[in-house]
Amino acid sequence: MATAKKKRAAKKSKKAAAAKTRGLDARRLAPTAAPTAVSALAERIADDGGDVLATYRDPLGGRWQLLAALPIDAVAPTPYQRDLSDTHVAKLADAVDKLDRFLDPIVAVPAPDGGYWTPNGNHRLGAMRQLGAKAITALVVPEPELAHRILALNTEKAHNLRERALEVARLADALAATDDAAEKSYADVFEEAPLITLGLCYMENGRFSGGAYHPILRRCDQFLGAKLPAALEERRRRAAKLLELNGFVNEAVAALKAKGLESPYLKAFVVARINHLRFVKDKHPDFDSTIDKILGAARRFNAGNIKADQIARSGGPPTSDD
Repeated sequence: MATAKKKRAAKKSKKAAAAKTRGLDARRLAPTAAPTAVSALAERIADDGGDVLATYRDPLGGRWQLLAALPIDAVAPTPYQRDLSDTHVAKLADAVDKLDRFLDPIVAVPAPDGGYWTPNGNHRLGAMRQLGAKAITALVVPEPELAHRILALNTEKAHNLRERALEVARLADALAATDDAAEKSYADVFEEAPLITLGLCYMENGRFSGGAYHPILRRCDQFLGAKLPAALEERRRRAAKLLELNGFVNEAVAALKAKGLESPYLKAFVVARINHLRFVKDKHPDFDSTIDKILGAARRFNAGNIKADQIARSGGPPTSDD
């Protein structure tokens, strides 16, 4: 006699957790009385020939900021951010011109020597200048230190490794001149310690292939406890050692090419060949001992022992910084 199948108990669906809210409601963003520092910034904008369009608190953190029209000649990029892309500026200018409206205000902070810096908006600023605009709308933030958050803020064009590294190295150099805090206290601003070292390499050699060494540095190049000025000197020493290594790697690549071996993966192949870190269990080995060992392997590299099929099997992406 067939037994009746037991009915499966219906699974209780989990109730979605109620979304947490934060920040201010819409009617609390524009109170009547602004702090003294904000009022002083509004006066500065007026003295500079600009006009404050609104003073309000941002809806998330409740911090004060101003929506203002600034004379376009009073605004400049932060001194440590990436160079303008002429192609990107031209595309933006064309799009804004066709729309005949500027709908995306730049972010600006008061600059120490007068005028305003934009940590987020340099390409938009360039586009408006190209179109002959006299003024530009900006969200002006009273805290100049916001300019240090360039990597987090600058989203109008994706950064490649070279651009990120140059920005971080320039920022580290600027901070070292005014701040003696420990380098590691700026970890969230710099994002990655290797970016400082790589950026200094790019400053010395614009054709440096940082992408080939970035994975190595992520293992052995950590934030330093030294104060920023001393840490920057140590970074320069490390960059010099990395540039020396790059010189030997380039010689090895040239030797392979002279042998008749052609591949976009030659540099990646050489670096992988001399890199011993895959055999190292230590998560963060010492920088000098690591690079010295790789440097020794680079000096001993013998192109005569390499066959074409070894390079073909290695595959992997070419060493690009894009």
